[in-house]
Amino acid sequence: MRFAIMGSGGVGGYFGARLAEAGEAVTFIARGEHLAAIRRDGLRVVSIKGDVTIAPARATDDPAEVGVVDVVLLAVKAWQVPTAAEVIRPLVGPDTLVLPLENGVEAADSLSEVLGEAAVLDGLCGILAWREAPGMIRHAGVDPFVRFGTRLPAQRAGAERLLAAFDRTIGVSAEMPEDIEVAVWSKFLFICAMSGIGAITRAPLGVTRQLPETRALIEQILAEIEAVARARGVALPADAVERAMAFIDALPAQSTASMQRDIMEGRPSELEAQNGAVVRLGRAAGVATPVNAMIHAALLPQENSARGAKAETW
Repeated sequence: MRFAIMGSGGVGGYFGARLAEAGEAVTFIARGEHLAAIRRDGLRVVSIKGDVTIAPARATDDPAEVGVVDVVLLAVKAWQVPTAAEVIRPLVGPDTLVLPLENGVEAADSLSEVLGEAAVLDGLCGILAWREAPGMIRHAGVDPFVRFGTRLPAQRAGAERLLAAFDRTIGVSAEMPEDIEVAVWSKFLFICAMSGIGAITRAPLGVTRQLPETRALIEQILAEIEAVARARGVALPADAVERAMAFIDALPAQSTASMQRDIMEGRPSELEAQNGAVVRLGRAAGVATPVNAMIHAALLPQENSARGAKAETW
């Protein structure tokens, strides 16, 4: 299959490299020093699941050079999705599938508004990875997984081909759950709690999950997200919060969320797509979310300051 990886950082770089390693035709959409390094030396992934270097690697900063592909993996920040949807138009033909791997619960809807529902899958991923240097991805935690589902019956055959492509990879577990909405919100539970507590404390997860005061905040964040999901008709399992807390407890002690790292480094973050989304969706559903509201309000001045500077749109 022909793949385009829109956003070739920790998430896109890792999954794209694994697909290329398995023999798929992968083009990485990147820019700046990262693009230059990939073109010169290939893309290197240092991983707890085994290292891989894709060299030579197809890479460009112009999707129009690539043309229509079978699948676009969208791995930009959640706040970059609307702009990225416009940028990837040249990659999308009548049979193309676009798989969003962003944190949050709104990326697929945002994509559908630009590209139409026929092209867009619902999806999520799990991995602890980041771009450590130009041309280099570091995967340090979590057994990488991708989960996705169709929105329309006509997408089924293409989605099954995509699943087969992931099944041929090393270091990726892929699944098409019966209820992708439950899967998306289940991931949102733990990543939003991890992001929020890490961003306001500036501490790694091993600290915040052990300190009784901050562990209680994590549990309250989770409870509020669960209440919002259920009010929106999401059929989360009865033990969804307990599962999310168990996942948080199993992560490496030094783990930090990408939203936390962005905020700590003064960059625009996914605040509005995570804790902000809980507040916004909760308000629409008539569900109180006081802890998420506090986190959102406390971080908003810095977020606004970061967005006042010129920020990359994808």
